Amino acid sequence: MALLDIHVLGSPILRQETELVTEFTPELRRLADNMFDTMDAAKGVGLAAPQVGRLERLTVVGVDDQRFALVNPEIIRREGKIRWEEGCLSIPEVFSEVDRSAEVTVRAQNLDGQIIEVTGTELLAVCLQHEIDHLHGKLFLDRLSLLKRRAAMKAWEEEKLKFPGLLRVLPVGDLPPERESGATTGG
Repeated sequence: MALLDIHVLGSPILRQETELVTEFTPELRRLADNMFDTMDAAKGVGLAAPQVGRLERLTVVGVDDQRFALVNPEIIRREGKIRWEEGCLSIPEVFSEVDRSAEVTVRAQNLDGQIIEVTGTELLAVCLQHEIDHLHGKLFLDRLSLLKRRAAMKAWEEEKLKFPGLLRVLPVGDLPPERESGATTGG
């Protein structure tokens, strides 16, 4: 498995609409496995393909003991409201409270192309919404009030200097020991 570079705020790919996946290939599975490794190494709970420079409509999510690779995901049901402090692997060290749906159901395909549905509440619901936003070129900053967005951007101005080329390169040593052996992750 490999760690992928993470594109940070300012990289144009983060604002692009992704493309529907129509072929479920071994390469798509390798991409998902590498995305899981990258997410884990960065200590995140979700990662979308544009964040690693790809335009497939693919995201990986790992909240508590639930791990999913979601292909072509769409939210088919929303309920309630929740305010949650969010961050993003593409905007390190910047956090803000975001209003989201408290419960969502997502319909997607798994890495074999089979239709699945995932229902999440609290952190899982927030993560699903955050990652699906990425697949449509949206960032959590877009959901903030003008004042909150300005504060977040001010914090980012200092932080972005750490990422020449608008890439976040993770040290290989950040891979959890159980993943260094080459074990695969189910999605």
